[in-house]
Amino acid sequence: MAPRRTLVALVSSISILAAGALASPAAAHGRGGTPERFAQQVSTRAVLGHLAALQQIADRNGGNRAALTPGYEASARYVEKTLRKAGYRTERDPFTFDREVIDTATLTAGATAYEVDQMAFSPNAPAGGVTADLAAPTDPLGCAPDDWAGVEVTGRIALVSRGVCPFGDKAVNAEAAGAVGVVIYNNVPDVQLFGTLGAEGLVEVPVAGIRQADGQALATALAAGPVTVTLDLSSHVETVESFNVIAETRQGRDDNVVMLGAHLDGVEEGPGINDNGTGSAAILEVAVQLAKSHTRHHNTVRFAWWGAEELGLQGSTAYVAELATQEGELDRIATYLNYDMVGSPNYIIGVYDADQSTYPAPVEVPAGSEATEDVLTTWFDSVGQPWVDTEFSGRSDYQAFILNGIPASGLFTGADDIKTDEEVALFGGTAGITHDPNYHSAGDDLSNVNRTALAIMTKAIAASTYSLAWDTSAINGVSGPGDDRPRPWPGHGHGRHGDQDDRTLWERAS
Repeated sequence: MAPRRTLVALVSSISILAAGALASPAAAHGRGGTPERFAQQVSTRAVLGHLAALQQIADRNGGNRAALTPGYEASARYVEKTLRKAGYRTERDPFTFDREVIDTATLTAGATAYEVDQMAFSPNAPAGGVTADLAAPTDPLGCAPDDWAGVEVTGRIALVSRGVCPFGDKAVNAEAAGAVGVVIYNNVPDVQLFGTLGAEGLVEVPVAGIRQADGQALATALAAGPVTVTLDLSSHVETVESFNVIAETRQGRDDNVVMLGAHLDGVEEGPGINDNGTGSAAILEVAVQLAKSHTRHHNTVRFAWWGAEELGLQGSTAYVAELATQEGELDRIATYLNYDMVGSPNYIIGVYDADQSTYPAPVEVPAGSEATEDVLTTWFDSVGQPWVDTEFSGRSDYQAFILNGIPASGLFTGADDIKTDEEVALFGGTAGITHDPNYHSAGDDLSNVNRTALAIMTKAIAASTYSLAWDTSAINGVSGPGDDRPRPWPGHGHGRHGDQDDRTLWERAS
């Protein structure tokens, strides 16, 4: 559990009212707007309406909204239509990437065949597969090299459980101990394990994911005596194309952009409503209400619905890589806020731990990220809402931003981690099961969303967006309205959209 914090006064950007609420520079300018008032405009009911639309899209398109499918295309059209109705000009930002296509994925033990998935970045097995006895570490998680001490693993296939450390660490440790293949079983019931090693070349042996019950059955059999299995994995790579959806406010200085993002795609196994319809729907309604408010805020607010996140953070990575080729474009982004799963049924109220007060970050944390985190935590403190830190790991669409030095933070209600007694004391729910028991499964439908969590997070997203639209001086020292020159759409320099008539739609209003 994260330590509770006292209220933080953000220099120039946010102050605490006597009533305990956030004050916006808008109020100081006599415009009457505050983060609290704006948060009230962004209703949970409207967000749920967007989620219902995404559920209907999944129902009509094979039960999912995965990248490269008709369900994703329909989801993007819904977002675009909603934004255009609110007055935005939308952009489809295309990108290509190499996608791994599975040719063979089998695991057999005698007459029993198990459903398996070849992990992303796993090498193929030799022709005909690898046949060998199983071996298990002394600690089923296999997160440390010492877990294999005293275990005969050379020439065998390692069997390890999901949990605690990345899949890549488990595979590296097993291969170093002599394993010729690795099978990782899930730590939640009834869900096939789909995973990634995180990078090419970590290991030279095939690595597969299987269901919890199958892994436990193999582990039980192994405890009783030798178990011989055949692991056969093969895949090939195809180059495919998808797209992000981008939109930004008409108002705001061109050289100081506050960016919000959520991945729009889900997994093939289900509708993807909590993961990540919730984040997508929340920022969509924030965008709609920000346009309706007609607020002449100081900073541009840019919204992104990322494509192919579930296939390896492809859309956000390509977007940032393209900006990096254009002089000054990354410098224009004051901060990035990521919203990936904000309605988990057994929820926590989690904030990315940029100041590392609870979790040491496994990545370099860009300057300004602490102040971005403070915008979110100060809101929660001001309304008396408990919250906890979640690791600032970069394992979502903020990864490319922080790797390029852009400040970031975000919110998270939990995925496949087990809820603790301490978290139950803060948020209710059930200890000993995951934050989202339907994570990456067919059960991730509209009934999988906790409305209380969604309401809490929606208000936080709205209030923080409104505050940052006015002032980011605590993050990057930039304040005030800046230069009032008109700019071409979309404001991030792609230079490939529309003609002059289109661009004039995005000139600053008088």
